[in-house]
Amino acid sequence: MSERAAIRARGLTRRFGTLVAVDRVDLDVPVRHVYGFLGPNGSGKSTTIRMLCGLLTPNAGEIDVLGLTIPAQADALRSRIGYMTQKFSLFEDLSVRENFEFMAAMHNVPRERARRRIDELIEQYRFANMHKQLAGTLSGGQKQRLALACAVIHEPELLFLDEPTSAVDPESRRDFWEKLFDLADTGTTLLVSTHLMDEAERCHRLAILDHGRLVADDTPAVLTGRLQGRTFIVDASDPRRAQRTLAQARGVLGVAQIGHHVRVLTEAADVHDMPGHIHAALAQAGQHAQVTPVPPNLEDVFVAVTRHAQAMEPTA
Repeated sequence: MSERAAIRARGLTRRFGTLVAVDRVDLDVPVRHVYGFLGPNGSGKSTTIRMLCGLLTPNAGEIDVLGLTIPAQADALRSRIGYMTQKFSLFEDLSVRENFEFMAAMHNVPRERARRRIDELIEQYRFANMHKQLAGTLSGGQKQRLALACAVIHEPELLFLDEPTSAVDPESRRDFWEKLFDLADTGTTLLVSTHLMDEAERCHRLAILDHGRLVADDTPAVLTGRLQGRTFIVDASDPRRAQRTLAQARGVLGVAQIGHHVRVLTEAADVHDMPGHIHAALAQAGQHAQVTPVPPNLEDVFVAVTRHAQAMEPTA
């Protein structure tokens, strides 16, 4: 890569008994980027993050994080990274300020620097009117903001966020992402795992994991651009019936009902005139519909790369 990498991993593998949770993953995470991990539960996102942090030892592979060899130099890495989990992990019976003070002490931030830093974060993350409030009484979005602020109290170079917004409302998620981009603008590299497509679209670069394998890695624009000409909206009088019909049609990779429409993802170059082919398949089943090309999105990308990966798996 032309950009300097904050994280570089090669052949990263982790097994739990006979289960291969992470399977020969290669990663390059550029500095000052918001780098996304997209995948369903069980795809290997959290296991990969734990290995990159030095919390879990891989069975095979090499990891370089911020110029350090992991896990051998994990102790030296801890002061340079932050970590935020899906579950609120701060102390609910301590006040907002007390949580900041505790986290500053955990990261060995000098007392005078900690005081100034806590004041900065209370202002920046909008806790000025609630710094004495118990953390357990905060709303979900406020808890999320507090967890993020505490994760960066020691000004880490690299921040890991594992499904950080899965339990909050859309407005709080939008505000949270603004904070992430503020951090990237000031030099922090962020690795964010998610299973939410709208969050994945926000990332500078995106890796898609499926059953422990890296099946795609590029910018959202490049990933969606590779599917140009392969996505369509079908308007039919009976969309459920149209969906069932098209799911069996040659050249169709994925079909999903979206409201009163059916969204269709096709195989690459399988049929020359795909709109005509879709029309013919529906007409043969006694259905009439309008077929309109539409731009691909990340959900289409996810379906395309995961189903291609499944098709490439050897059969017993």
